Amino acid sequence: MNKKKHDHQQILQLARQTIIHEADAIRKLADFIDKNFAQTVELIYNSKGRVIITGIGKSANIANKIVATLNSTGTPAIFMHAADAIHGDLGIVQKDDVVLCLSKSGNTPEIKVLVPLIKSRGNKLIALVSNTSSFLATNADYILPCTIEKEACPNNLAPTSSTTAQLVMGDALAIALIEYRDFSKEDFARFHPGGALGKKLYMRVNDIYKNNAVPEVNPSAAIDEVIVEITAKRLGAAAVVNNKKELIGIITDGDLRRMLQRKMDFSAMLAKDIMSPNPKHVEPGAMAIKAFNIMEANSITQLAVVDNNQYLGMIHLHDILREGIV
Repeated sequence: MNKKKHDHQQILQLARQTIIHEADAIRKLADFIDKNFAQTVELIYNSKGRVIITGIGKSANIANKIVATLNSTGTPAIFMHAADAIHGDLGIVQKDDVVLCLSKSGNTPEIKVLVPLIKSRGNKLIALVSNTSSFLATNADYILPCTIEKEACPNNLAPTSSTTAQLVMGDALAIALIEYRDFSKEDFARFHPGGALGKKLYMRVNDIYKNNAVPEVNPSAAIDEVIVEITAKRLGAAAVVNNKKELIGIITDGDLRRMLQRKMDFSAMLAKDIMSPNPKHVEPGAMAIKAFNIMEANSITQLAVVDNNQYLGMIHLHDILREGIV
């Protein structure tokens, strides 16, 4: 096979054409969203079982992604490879499950064997298919059309536009189910407890600040006491609190550096003389991401934690970064 030579402009043009071609194919999917789609959403929502998603070849790869999306958004789903299903894995399908089958042609040998087996068990069958006249489509209870005119592949062979269309239709199904279930941010956090995404939605200040020391001084503390407290507690600041443990100010290591740069005589100074009054603070029950946003908006690196006017401790920007929240 002779290798063709393409200049960079030709390569870029081919890439752009692929993206435009697939984007056009996806836009046309909107024309297929009708009453049948709504009934499919209702079927899955009302099902007492799971969604078993099956396919073969590249459609099987897309099926796996749709399974992951549904599981993460409150709809229990399981992948079943169409070829494996007819060689023993059909036992995955239980009485109340709904089966969603992905296929471009809808006429592959494995699909033709699998479909009658599913129907004989009484399970509802949804066809996510390009060829709406196919064996799969004509035997399905519900059809989600993913018809494309042509693959982005120049030979119209490699699954490109067809698999992209399947993926997008799967996302449309998942998003519709999210709305149908009133699936909230809190629900999402329960399914995503790990990583930055989940922590943004469930981790609170209360989960973090308790691991820190509690730097504090009274208003009459000498400057050398303040320096010792900030150094010992290693949070770059100390809260100034009255005898009722109420927060009245804050002193940061930056405040101390600026004082020294001005060559002030601090031998007789007290904490109340250099503190910043009315410091920014956050409630212990607030989301950790809120604490980060306050720090970012005010260009500060630590935030006092206050509950019912009582100073409890301090949360540092590094705490939030360490948790991977941002």
